[in-house]
Amino acid sequence: MGSYCYGLEVLVGVALLLSTVQSDVGCKGSDGHAGAIGAPGRDGWSGDKGQKGEPAEKPNGPVDPSALVKLKGEMGSQGAQGPMGPKGFRGDLGAAGLPGMTGPPGPDGKSISQGKASTSQDQSAFSVIRTDTRYPSYGQKITFQNIVVNNPGDFKNTGEFICRVSGVYYFTFHSVAKVSMCLAIASDSMNDKLGFCDYHKGRPVEQVLSGGALLQLTAGQKVWLESVKDTQSDADPRDTQAKQIIFNGFLLFLTQE
Repeated sequence: MGSYCYGLEVLVGVALLLSTVQSDVGCKGSDGHAGAIGAPGRDGWSGDKGQKGEPAEKPNGPVDPSALVKLKGEMGSQGAQGPMGPKGFRGDLGAAGLPGMTGPPGPDGKSISQGKASTSQDQSAFSVIRTDTRYPSYGQKITFQNIVVNNPGDFKNTGEFICRVSGVYYFTFHSVAKVSMCLAIASDSMNDKLGFCDYHKGRPVEQVLSGGALLQLTAGQKVWLESVKDTQSDADPRDTQAKQIIFNGFLLFLTQE
């Protein structure tokens, strides 16, 4: 009897507890605080290799060089040689090279004259002087009274030098006067005369005029000296003071005709 009563009391207590819990179901408690961050986990296992992608297409417009490297294919065959390009700029002068080997000795020379003295056939020289108070006439060949040298006689008394052997000759003249004077070396081997002038400035002193020319002549051509009109005053040709003119010429070397 006593134990029955004890069991009844336990059942009654459980029933009261259940009724109390059911009555508190509608009540909500406040949220709790966030927990602390846990420690990092370990790396996972490597994934499987993916499938091969589709070939890339060349985009329109400028190509990115980095993309070309990624799209680089196999090396193709060598193409045909292109045309030669233009000549480049000249480079800097390099350093001097080493001296070359000494060459063999040349053949013995030959004497042109073979030890013989030159003859009159390859000689020609003259020097003549004119001393006169008269002014030389314009455009006329000047004649000379004194012959200093005329070997072998190629200068004539007409005032002309006549070439006897073809060669290169040198002609020169000097004049001394107290008036303005123009002289010219003339020749039928030239189209123009070679004129030289000296103008008197009103000073009562003698003035020297000089000129020269190198001419290549063939046999028979002539050379002479003449007075020419330039800007001389009208009083100059009437001057009666002493005037001196020296005319020279000589052969330098022979030439083939």
